[in-house]
Amino acid sequence: QVQLVESGGGLVQPGGSLRLSCAASGSIFSINNMGWYRQAPGKQRELVAGITSGGRINYADSAKGRFTISRDNAKKTVYLRMNSLKPEDTAVYYCNAYEWAVGVRRELYSWGQGTQVTVSS
Repeated sequence: QVQLVESGGGLVQPGGSLRLSCAASGSIFSINNMGWYRQAPGKQRELVAGITSGGRINYADSAKGRFTISRDNAKKTVYLRMNSLKPEDTAVYYCNAYEWAVGVRRELYSWGQGTQVTVSS
């Protein structure tokens, strides 16, 4: 059974930075594509950044130039460094593994509890 545990969120002022971590247990982590997602109140969960098993990275437009995703396969952990945070980045952040099949992305595991990021002065 795979467990995903996110951490590192908090309250930060606009322009500040945070580093999120997601530890995965019980999975063959190194072969998974991993993503960071977020869900703001009243909005759907969205993929913010993804990193493939081979290290290829992609970002949502809202994250480009400000967020950096990375992974440590030995520690089964994926990170999200967030700089120049804005109030609109406020959300609960989650991680998950995903795959693409026939042009559709599918998340592989049950969602963890997430970590709250609040950007406010």
